[in-house]
Amino acid sequence: MDKVIEQFELTLERLKTYLPEKKRPFYKSIQIDEIRGALVYGLRGVGKTTFLIDKITSSKKNFLYFSADHPLISSLPLYDIVSAIFKKGYDGVVIDEIHHANKWSEHVKAIYDDYPNKTVWISDSSNLILKKSVADLSRRFVQFRIPLMSFREYIFLTQDILIDPTDPFDMDRSVLIKLKDMNILKLFADYINGGIRPIFTEGEYCSRLKGLLEKSIYYDIPFYVSSIQDNHLRVMSAIIGHLINAPIPTISVSNMCNEWDLGKEKLYSLLYVMERSELINIVRKPGKFTYTKGAKIFLSDPSIYSCFKGNLGSAREAFVVMCLKEKYEVFACKYEKECDFVVNGIKIEVGGRSKKSKDADFVVSDEIDFPVRNKIPLWMLGLLY
Repeated sequence: MDKVIEQFELTLERLKTYLPEKKRPFYKSIQIDEIRGALVYGLRGVGKTTFLIDKITSSKKNFLYFSADHPLISSLPLYDIVSAIFKKGYDGVVIDEIHHANKWSEHVKAIYDDYPNKTVWISDSSNLILKKSVADLSRRFVQFRIPLMSFREYIFLTQDILIDPTDPFDMDRSVLIKLKDMNILKLFADYINGGIRPIFTEGEYCSRLKGLLEKSIYYDIPFYVSSIQDNHLRVMSAIIGHLINAPIPTISVSNMCNEWDLGKEKLYSLLYVMERSELINIVRKPGKFTYTKGAKIFLSDPSIYSCFKGNLGSAREAFVVMCLKEKYEVFACKYEKECDFVVNGIKIEVGGRSKKSKDADFVVSDEIDFPVRNKIPLWMLGLLY
């Protein structure tokens, strides 16, 4: 066990050395410092590990970090590992990829209860892990979600200009003045095509994104859903492939069931798993709580459309949904002839430069750099958080 802990210490020192100089502004909104039990989750590649390493580096407490998928500990009980770490004098422990540990929820609960003066932070790639945990774990651990990166954050990381979160429907003109010297459309194109996850700093964005996507489906989901079969994983991959290119952001339930020899209930359950895993966003009509006809389905990460040369219209709407859902509840418009979405009572239509407003209050337009009357540039929604 001493050798294992020594390896963890070495790994942590390496990770500290490779922390980026500039970090996501969103991290500052996560008030985790005084929390004894915390669960940090979010899609792969959004920067959870960077956030946690940065936090423990600046903390007054003495933390040790390790990942539960480390081969050195595959046969060791999680409780025994953490107990040994605390006996070494550490004040807290950060456990990444927690779902890899055998009976992790039982062990984490016992650790939390048996060491009331110690801090336990855990992280994973999906809030589905709470569904697999013991019933009262969620009462002990405060949950913190890290979303996909906003355009506001991308501007900071690439241009070193930090803008306050801004409501695009009530725009402060001083924000436009602050950005006036930028080629904002070029910068936004770089972001939405290959910068929605901070992995863009490492290069080969699309290759990395494809790997993360496959890992989420074939590597993570089987941990969370015990009854999942290989055929179901292929169905989920097929749903993503369909949505990338579909001119209408939805699927035909009957066609999909016939093609894959699935019952409707099973398909609905797979859509639920994909939504809870944040692979997709399902935008329902008002008053609807399950997937129903008329609901729109988008990939949660709009850059996937770009990387796979997908449908531009769906990519635009996917970006609108990604941004707005961080602040509001988003609905598909009850009558499609009126608008695309309803957000906080506001009707929104989404499209290109020449898009007509229909009966919408605002048109969110790609390819324009400044707001004109009720037309809002698509990039402005990226300043919401």
